[in-house]
Amino acid sequence: MKTVMAIIKPFKLDEVRDALTGIGIQGLTVTEVKGYGRQKGHTEIYRGTEYAVSFLPKLKIEVAVDTSAVEKVVDVISGAAKTGQIGDGKIFVHTIDQAVRIRTGETDAEAL
Repeated sequence: MKTVMAIIKPFKLDEVRDALTGIGIQGLTVTEVKGYGRQKGHTEIYRGTEYAVSFLPKLKIEVAVDTSAVEKVVDVISGAAKTGQIGDGKIFVHTIDQAVRIRTGETDAEAL
């Protein structure tokens, strides 16, 4: 089992969710986060004053999947989240040692 974690632009959430639903992914977790990558933020002008925005708003999506589905999930997320602009985001894959569904007590792959 693996966790696929993606940091994406907020306006791409619906496209990513629809794409994941289209390949049979039943659940995901979305968290509002802030951060920066290579672009290190940007500057904005508000009422004539320029100021630096160091942390940009992003969304973190986490999906627990069977190991056999990881490549497909990564491809679907990267395809749906891509704008071709700086700051499109990143995808990370982590190993899950154990999973338990609290309601039923199912473990590992059955819990997903």
